[in-house]
This record gives sequence, structure tokens and C-alpha cells, in this order.
Amino acid sequence: MKKTVLILMAIAVAAMPMYAQKSKKQAAPEPEGYKFTTVVSLPVTPVKNQSATGTCWCFATTSFMESELLRMGKGEYDLAEMYVVRKTYENRLFDNYLRRGKGNLGQGSLSPSWLRVFRENGIVPQEVYSGINYDSQLHNHSELQSYIDAIATVPVKMRRLSEESNEVANAVLDIYMGEVPATFTYKGQSYTPKTFAASLGLNMDDYVHITSFSHFPFYTEGLLEVPDNWEMNRFHNVPLDELIQIMDYALNNGYTVAWDGDVSERGFSHANGVAINPDLARVESLAGTDRARFEAAQGAPAANQALFEKPGPEINVTQEIRQNGYETYVTSDDHLMHVTGIVKDQNGTKYYITKNSWGTDRNPHGGYLNMSESYVRAKTVFILVHKDAVPEDIRSKMGI
Repeated sequence: MKKTVLILMAIAVAAMPMYAQKSKKQAAPEPEGYKFTTVVSLPVTPVKNQSATGTCWCFATTSFMESELLRMGKGEYDLAEMYVVRKTYENRLFDNYLRRGKGNLGQGSLSPSWLRVFRENGIVPQEVYSGINYDSQLHNHSELQSYIDAIATVPVKMRRLSEESNEVANAVLDIYMGEVPATFTYKGQSYTPKTFAASLGLNMDDYVHITSFSHFPFYTEGLLEVPDNWEMNRFHNVPLDELIQIMDYALNNGYTVAWDGDVSERGFSHANGVAINPDLARVESLAGTDRARFEAAQGAPAANQALFEKPGPEINVTQEIRQNGYETYVTSDDHLMHVTGIVKDQNGTKYYITKNSWGTDRNPHGGYLNMSESYVRAKTVFILVHKDAVPEDIRSKMGI
């Protein structure tokens, strides 16, 4: 009997580590992740890829205008981003000359540049002008930009913008981007870029650019002091709460929003499909290996993965916090995207569905991400909306 008892005890002791290990494994919680419920999702055209160019401003605005055509019942259009980029290169070369070589010749710009080209030059379909006249399947402006920088110096040194210098500039653009057609046929109809633009029924006077900063008065128009505002465009200024109110009103009433802002923050993760503005106190709430992993990863590409395992508390962004970010250069003008809807996570936190222009294969979400309201409140530089997408009381105060 004693021998039998000892054998049973030995078996029990041997089984304990296995049982404990199994129990521990069963008790380990699965990553909760982000679970989104759609509130509103508006019609959009397919995600495109700006590839190796700094032309997000054009891709975002083009996508926005394509959604406007869908909203207006005009059908789906694929408009040529590179037509607008080509004309903007021409405009910035002239601007650089007038500024005696101190202009902005880089690839970046803002959505008002799109509206200017549409007004002055019209637009063409993508099938008419791809903007790729070099050995590449994707857009790449690195070599083109080098030539633009080089040829821009000559008229400045000569103190004369000659007809020949314009011909040289156009020749470079033709070589890399292709010649702009004076006329073309689209769906059996003959057009010029201007007549095609007129056929779309888009009125650039219907669109307004809105920001929210306290260094110039609310309900006035002021300059945004960002390098890409080389055309010195002015923006309507409203309080932060009203900026968010405009975005929500627009989306809930069928209007999408073109968004310009900062994507260089630790909480912005295209790969994870979210942009968040985490409260640093959240780090204090992490324990053991979670916190060690978070702290060890600071500054590395995977630095913030712990932030994206599940929703957590975010910063309550005030007008003062937002202004401080702008004035200390923490908030910068990095990127333009297209806001197309609203979702909420499992905690009820609001996010904005955002269409990016980095192609469909750089994240598991088809090129989309969701930006939290806290992130949008802190990191928006400006938005572009149809004037009818602004609530009537705010429109009255803005004078539009």
C-alpha cells in the first residue's frame, strides 16, 4: 500500500509542471487588437501609388475630386495626377525665377495648387496622360527633380527668363513626363484639357481650405507658414472644435475631406492601419515584459508595436496643445491624404477612415488607415471641403 501511494505521488509531481504550463498558456490573453465598427463610409475611387515622388498633395486632391464627381452623380473618373504635377512644375519654375532663385522647387505642394491648375489649364483623364515617359512602371521623379534644380539656376544667373529657357524647361518635362496633348478623344468625344474640365461640372469656387491656429484671428483668412505653401495661399481659420465639427458634418452628409497634416509621429503606423495619439501615461500602465518591450524598442522601426496591440487612452488635445505643437515644429506639414468615412473602435473612440496614396500592398488594409480623433485634432494642418459641407452657422461666421 505504501509503495502504491508513493508511486501515485510521484506521478502527480511529474504531471504538475505540465499542468501548470498548460494552465498558464490557457490563461494568457489573446491580443485584443482593434475592432472597428463603420459609422459612415463614402464612395471612393481605387487607391493609387505616388511611388517615388513627393506628390501626395496631388494624389489626395485628385482622389477628393474624384469622390466629388461620384457624389454629384457624374460616375467614376480616373483623373491624371501627373498632368497637374507637370503644370505645377511649370508654375514653380516661374515662381523661383521671380524669387531670384529662392523659390520652392521641390516636389511637395498643397491642394490649392491642384485647384489653380484646374482653373488655369484644365484636366485630362489618366488614360490620356500617365506622366511616365521613362523606363519605369512606377512614378519616380528623382532624376527629373535633379534636372529641374539644374535648369532653374540659369535664368536667375542671366537675370532674364528667355523664350529659349522656357523651351528647355518644357523639353525636360516632355522627356520625363511626356508631351501634354492639345486635344484628345475620351469615350468618343473630342476635348481639350479645358473643355474636359468644363464637362465635369466641378466649380473650384465651391471649395474651401480650413485650418485652426491661434496665431491669427479666427474667422479670418491667413497664411500657413509651411514651406509647401510656396504660392502663399490663405486659409480660413476656425477654432479646433469647429474644425472637427466640420469634418463630422461633412462626412455624415456625404462629403469627403482632403486632409493635410503630420505623419511623422510615433503613433502613426500605416503598416498597422491606425494613427493614434497615445497618452504617455499609458506606458506607466504597461507591466513586465510589455513595458520592457516598449521601452527597449523606442526609436526603432518596431518601436511602437506595443502601442498598436489594442486601443488605449489618448491625449485630450486642446487648442493650446495644438498650437504649441505647430510653433515648436513638432507638428509639421508632411503628407496629404483623403478622409472618406468614420469608424469607432470597441471602446467607442472615433476614427476617420483615411485613403492613402502608397499603393495597396504596403499594409494589410488595402492602403487605408484609421486616424483617431485625438490624432486629427493634434496633427491636422488644414482640410479641404466643399463649402456646403460646412455647417450653416460656421459658414456664416466664416463669411462664405
